Amino acid sequence: MKVDQLEIRIFDTRQEMGENAAKMVADKILELQQSQEFVNIIFASAPSQNEFLAALKEEKGIAWEKINAFHMDEYVGLPSDAPQNFGYFLKVKLFDHVPLHSVSYLDGNAADLEKECERYAQLLRENPIDIVCLGIGENGHLAFNDPHVAFFDDPLTVKMVELDHACRQQQVNDACFTAFGEVPETALTLTIPTLLKAKHAYAIVPGEKKAQAIYHTVAEDIKEEFPSTILRKHPNAILFIDKASSGKLKEISSYSQA
Repeated sequence: MKVDQLEIRIFDTRQEMGENAAKMVADKILELQQSQEFVNIIFASAPSQNEFLAALKEEKGIAWEKINAFHMDEYVGLPSDAPQNFGYFLKVKLFDHVPLHSVSYLDGNAADLEKECERYAQLLRENPIDIVCLGIGENGHLAFNDPHVAFFDDPLTVKMVELDHACRQQQVNDACFTAFGEVPETALTLTIPTLLKAKHAYAIVPGEKKAQAIYHTVAEDIKEEFPSTILRKHPNAILFIDKASSGKLKEISSYSQA
């Protein structure tokens, strides 16, 4: 299935989806490592990435010591060792298991958050991103670019945002927090243009709770109200979904078969 420039691959289970996404990302890493010294990758932090990250760390042949890793968003004010902290999530799921050349964490506890955004932006300017591995939120967000702050022409590279209700509720739906009031109200995030500067984008989005967001991604006009629709303009983007998250696509008759 293909919509505009976005390739869509549908799998029976989220396990199969994660393993196939990991294989494709690993193949791209191996390809890039044939022609450049380092590969720069942004990773997402969410339960939707579990199967993908578990499979990726087992892929053979990757020269992890030639990879610089980044993550795309972080809560403000959450302890760095909290299970919900996005940097900690990636540390436990992937970064502690592979010998990366470098890991650059966004610090949501920095004394000056504006300076932290600029620090991270400078790192990204110095290390142009080759691959971004991302999810899509229930409200269609990419990273923490919820609809009200998802500017397709955002002049910033990294910014602080207020999270909308749907975004915070998703964190409860995903069992990351036990109650809505526990979810931080603010976060740091890479902006939409920053994410799309990656040469290759892989969106891994399983689960029934994401079915409406996947429908919007595919069927709506490309606009900031539905942030994930912008993936359809990326020249090298692949969306990986399972049967559960693809459930509403049968309602669409205007897509092309790849």
